[in-house]
Amino acid sequence: MNDIQNGEIISEKDNNKKNIYGRLTKTMLVVLIVMTIFLSSLFGAAFGLMSAGAVNIFSLKIGQRIGQYFPNLNLRKINPEVSRQQVIVEDSAVIDVVEKVSPTVVSIVISKNIPNIQDNFGGFFDPFSMDPFGGSDGSAQTDQGTQKKTIGGGSGFFITSDGYILTNRHVLDDQQADYTVVTSDGKEYVAKVLARDPVRDVAIIKIDGNNFPVAVLGDSDVLRIGQTVVAIGNSLGEFSNSVSRGIVSGLKRNLSAGSGFGDSERLTDIIQTDAAINPGNSGGPLLDINGDVIGINVAVAQGAQNVGFALPVNQAKRIIDQVKNGTKISVPYLGVRYVVIDQAVQKEVQLPFDYGVLVLRGTKMTDLAVMPGSPADKAGIVENDIILEINNQKITQNNQLGDMIVKYNVGDVITLKIWHKGDTKDVQVKLEERL
Repeated sequence: MNDIQNGEIISEKDNNKKNIYGRLTKTMLVVLIVMTIFLSSLFGAAFGLMSAGAVNIFSLKIGQRIGQYFPNLNLRKINPEVSRQQVIVEDSAVIDVVEKVSPTVVSIVISKNIPNIQDNFGGFFDPFSMDPFGGSDGSAQTDQGTQKKTIGGGSGFFITSDGYILTNRHVLDDQQADYTVVTSDGKEYVAKVLARDPVRDVAIIKIDGNNFPVAVLGDSDVLRIGQTVVAIGNSLGEFSNSVSRGIVSGLKRNLSAGSGFGDSERLTDIIQTDAAINPGNSGGPLLDINGDVIGINVAVAQGAQNVGFALPVNQAKRIIDQVKNGTKISVPYLGVRYVVIDQAVQKEVQLPFDYGVLVLRGTKMTDLAVMPGSPADKAGIVENDIILEINNQKITQNNQLGDMIVKYNVGDVITLKIWHKGDTKDVQVKLEERL
């Protein structure tokens, strides 16, 4: 039977051929679609595996950029992968710092001949020993005389490849003690004390040798509160090259630190950190995330948690340069006795300023207001003068005269703003060495 379409006669045979072609076309189309899906899945999986790391890094960078503009947006809830990658990046940076700097950090062992003091029980008491009865096995000792024992420990780090090591002065306070340096690979060296800074709590020792790894000194003047720091040192004098991590908790802190034996010193403009600082860490480096030394660990607050302190490394650069150049360690002085002025002193004495220092004699006849022959005396400063500024920086309770002077070198010329008998004037003073 024939069909008529559009005025044309189509035979049944032609119609059957057309149906067959239609079915083949549909079958080929289905096969093509299936192959396309299969190939897309295959190549998609391959490229997905190859680019997973790049996508994660890209998403992390996008997340960081979004976080800058939308600080209140919690990307960790939106994309947990950003949080995980952030942790990996931060941990890797700290690990890199430790691997880079640990070889430059040393332990300092302090030993001394200690008298054997016999007690009522026939044994000997050693105030530096963990054993209250003196003997390593708890047994009483019967010999008289002295015995060389380890009495303390500290930390330090190489500042030159030929064995110069920076540490704290209080680690080397005992001039009758012997000091041994233990490097990170366990080798021991006899150390010689080269210099102790009489003002800053820093000192330099030296061991024989060459090609020691050297720590890089950073710039402590550009620190910011909240940035990551890493401390490395001989914690408790027992756990060498211990690592702790924290942040800069505060800057320009001032405090008086004691050693536990009755002596103390004033520390100014120091760094506060919550990185764990323990006895034995003294003299070790405080590092930024680049592995540069930005501080020297110096003290810990007793009775507190995670409150440690470090001297800014810039305070130590002067003594480092002097020792490297073979010059004598010298500290400048001005030569005045004074009272720091605040609002209470201003009100009590009826002064025209609530800052600066009032040059004043002491209670004894020998306590002169201005030391004869001193830089202040040569500059014409007299009793009852008020020193207001040094090089345009105000003198205050938190920025005291003595702390400002020691930042300069012997021979430097500074400008003092002086209030003298009702008039304010500038005075040039050349600093000299404190003898």
